Amino acid sequence: MIDNTQDDRRSDQPDLAPLCAALRAIKTEAEGERFLRDLLTPGEMKTLTERWRVAGLLAEGGHSYREISEMTGASTTTVTRVSRFLTQEPWQGYRLILERLKDTPS
Repeated sequence: MIDNTQDDRRSDQPDLAPLCAALRAIKTEAEGERFLRDLLTPGEMKTLTERWRVAGLLAEGGHSYREISEMTGASTTTVTRVSRFLTQEPWQGYRLILERLKDTPS
């Protein structure tokens, strides 16, 4: 008998490779905006920009979760989740990009 357990778990996770390749192909901020406006619904854009702003404020420090919630409109649950991904989760994607952008001249 063939064990498909591993394949079943993999199929539950989205294949991010094609999307990552598409994001790498973006050359300018204007291209990025055009792509994201095509790709995302207005609600998804709001959610992603909100999370990104929360991540920046958390990384900056000096604000309580409640203050960040009030500043961004994000729920305190969202602020807590983003904080967990900044500090505890293994991927460290927020941290990587925040650091990279900090080191890049505007």
